[in-house]
Amino acid sequence: MPTLDEEHTGTRIAEQRKLRRLTQRQLADRIPYSYSLVTQVECGARPATADFVAAVSRALDCDVTALTGQPYVTELQRDRLAELVRPIRESLDLYDLGPNPDLTTRSAAVLITAADQLCEEVRATHLRKAAQALPGLIAELTHTAWSTPSTVHWQALASLYRTAHDISVKLGYYDLSAVALDRMDWAAQRASDPCLAAVRQYMRALVYFREGEYRIGQRLITSGHTVVGQAGETREALAVAGQLHLGGSVIAARAKDATGAGRHIAEARGIAQRIGDASDVHWLSFGPTNVALHKMSAAVEMGQYDAALTQARKIKLPTGLATSRRAHFLIDQARTEMETGHTDGALTSLLEARRLAPEQTRYHPAARETITGLVHLSRRTPDTLNFMAAWVGL
Repeated sequence: MPTLDEEHTGTRIAEQRKLRRLTQRQLADRIPYSYSLVTQVECGARPATADFVAAVSRALDCDVTALTGQPYVTELQRDRLAELVRPIRESLDLYDLGPNPDLTTRSAAVLITAADQLCEEVRATHLRKAAQALPGLIAELTHTAWSTPSTVHWQALASLYRTAHDISVKLGYYDLSAVALDRMDWAAQRASDPCLAAVRQYMRALVYFREGEYRIGQRLITSGHTVVGQAGETREALAVAGQLHLGGSVIAARAKDATGAGRHIAEARGIAQRIGDASDVHWLSFGPTNVALHKMSAAVEMGQYDAALTQARKIKLPTGLATSRRAHFLIDQARTEMETGHTDGALTSLLEARRLAPEQTRYHPAARETITGLVHLSRRTPDTLNFMAAWVGL
């Protein structure tokens, strides 16, 4: 049996628990999980699933990132990604300074196209390329929006703030992602765009989903539906409403509300049947395929791993599906395969996720925890698994 790095999620849970002078049994009494699972997670014998970590963070009154160890600074520094974060943080602080007389900017049309291209780069998981271009583009569009205020300029700036959020989340900088979402709301209000405002509520809901605050997440989904309802029944508004339902489905599933999850999936499926693939709308990847992927994710969140694996094996991913979404599916599939005893399949899924989206996979908490679980399940660890464990810093 190989030995993992002593600094893993389980050890951090134990440290936080001891700081609060709680025994393992006392912690188990505060969360909807057994004493046995607490002991296994703390010693590293079982992976710390996202729902388990969220429950523990609430019980111990600490941030999820304190338990997961995000951002994974050592690996980020090794990949030279950490150095890209500070310029993004600084660019988000320019929002209220008005025009910059010392800045030379490109034409508004070029900037708007570039903002859209950055969304595409993130969906293609080209995080480094997007992170490098983002601060300068925010500075240029901030100047343009202040100099010649218009709906399209504020919309493009809101889109850039959304990209800042996406990059921050994928790299584990959740404090920065919260700032980016506030800026997105600021720009969306100036654009008077209910669809953008609703997309922002969807993303806020996912923040609370990660933190285990499911009621707040559900309220934000409801708020998003109210906001997008102001836009009428356009294709754009329907796609955003459908994505809100998909977000609501995984939040309900994590809260063990199977009825609510099923209701949201049914609503999203109905919208997808009406408008077809709408992955071009706000880069949300909404459409029939994404509905099927969220149905599988809901099963995973409810611990219905056999059902999730059956669904995963029936899903045929279209060639045009965003790489980020494809990699997310593979990470979910790896977890279901590990939980159902298909360890070889789990490793294959993770290797494919790494091939498609190395930066996203390396910094995805579920991928890291699944690798941890596979190491502990293996009597003799294959070289590929040892390599994967070393690659993510375990």
